Amino acid sequence: MQAWSADELRQARAADGGLYHEFLRRPAMSMGIYVLDAGAEDPQSPHGEDEIYHVLDGSATVEVDGEQRKVGAGDTIFVAARVPHRFHSIERRLELLVLFAPAESG
Repeated sequence: MQAWSADELRQARAADGGLYHEFLRRPAMSMGIYVLDAGAEDPQSPHGEDEIYHVLDGSATVEVDGEQRKVGAGDTIFVAARVPHRFHSIERRLELLVLFAPAESG
């Protein structure tokens, strides 16, 4: 079995020093944790894979293909492959569980 606590994921991402930490990779999918501090700019660009974000903590606005929505803990967002998207107006440190299908390339 592979299982991770939220604290383990937070610690692993912090140890990597980046915004995103991938913790699972299979050909059909990959998963990671993505963290943006309050007031930060989201540097990501569209991906070649379908993507699901699940908000673990924090609050912000997400823009997907020009549509805006406020999100917070417990919310889930689907973004189709190659669709422009970003988080902005980050009010509280945003912690996101991210699922790519198939596994993120690059």
